[in-house]
Amino acid sequence: MELLNQYGTLLITITAIFGLLMAFGIGANDVSNAMGTSVGSGTITAKQAIMIAMVFEFAGAYLAGGEVTETIKSGIINPMEFVDTPEVLVLGMMSALFAAGLWLLIASRMGWPVSTTHSIIGAIVGFALVTIGSQAVEWGQLRNIVGSWFITPVISGIVAYTIFISTQKLIFDTEDPLKNAKRFGPFYMGLTTFILSIVTMTKGLKHVGLHLNGTETFLISLGIGIISIILCNFYLRSESFKNRVQGGTFGGVEKVFSILMLITACAMAFAHGSNDVANAIGPLSAVVSIIEHGGEIVPKTALAWWILPLGAFGIVLGMAVMGYRVMGTIGTGITDLTPSRGFSAEFACAITVVLASGTGLPISTTQTLVGAVLGVGFARGIAALNLTVIRNIIASWVVTLPAGAILAIVIYYCLKAIFF
Repeated sequence: MELLNQYGTLLITITAIFGLLMAFGIGANDVSNAMGTSVGSGTITAKQAIMIAMVFEFAGAYLAGGEVTETIKSGIINPMEFVDTPEVLVLGMMSALFAAGLWLLIASRMGWPVSTTHSIIGAIVGFALVTIGSQAVEWGQLRNIVGSWFITPVISGIVAYTIFISTQKLIFDTEDPLKNAKRFGPFYMGLTTFILSIVTMTKGLKHVGLHLNGTETFLISLGIGIISIILCNFYLRSESFKNRVQGGTFGGVEKVFSILMLITACAMAFAHGSNDVANAIGPLSAVVSIIEHGGEIVPKTALAWWILPLGAFGIVLGMAVMGYRVMGTIGTGITDLTPSRGFSAEFACAITVVLASGTGLPISTTQTLVGAVLGVGFARGIAALNLTVIRNIIASWVVTLPAGAILAIVIYYCLKAIFF
């Protein structure tokens, strides 16, 4: 307790720096997933992707990131185990933030798309094991995480495969692809906006006091979907669209899917910003709360005014500085993408997020999107996949939890040596 009273301001400052590093890592790694398919398919340039992601990620993080956050992410440890030693929890949260941020920088530098949630959870588990012991860890949560390595990528892969095959059968493999794109495009648009509306309301806006039940969410999303069908139908028959598709039949069809994919990527970026900013600000908020409450540990706490902007800024900065590496892996490293293929992957990811949210399945958006891209690749044959890149990605998933834990343990002992 004396440590908190004596060095409280210094500890908060250091933790804020670590939190900024973690947010930077989220931007460099996780955010790039949302835009990787758009860039890889040639729909937009990397610079445009960064600008779009900056807007929607920042908006999601700052506007819908929540005024109240869980101080201990995902209930992975029991904070009451530290009630007599709050200073240990403070140093532990600091080490977890630094460790997870460091691992994300390493993974981003290598171009590995890893889960930021799993990074911070692995780090929290690491310091908990060496400070309290195995009884402090909720092992059931870890089993769910391991399960998510297999469950959600498979689901999203199957969904992406199905969507991609449907576009081939209904549009590309027909006598007049452009005519059928105009015919079926509005329905793809309606289904897309329907699913994205559900994602936005259940994940992107859940922190802003929007308390809708399942029926209300469904009906509102359905209404938005129907409106988008009507608007898309008008647009695809407009002179403006005719002028855009003069370059050829297949080029015109791909332009339809470019629009769909861009909408999907923007919505997913907003939802991601609102949710995953908690990975950076949750532990930071925990440290601030413990110090401001004189060592008292509370499960939830009101955010200090500066924490959310700090997290949002870090995400945007990481995306701008290092996002291109993971973007390249997702967009071109696994398989060659076109707008229709990229849309199939992005849309499958959104559908899987909705399914997981509704059923309680553990999910990582990173692994879900990678699984979806794999599904699109499989639809074109195993030769269309870069198996070396896939092997490296899967290896990085497996390594993430122990890497976060080991780094957190080392950093914790370093901090302990400095402050105790």
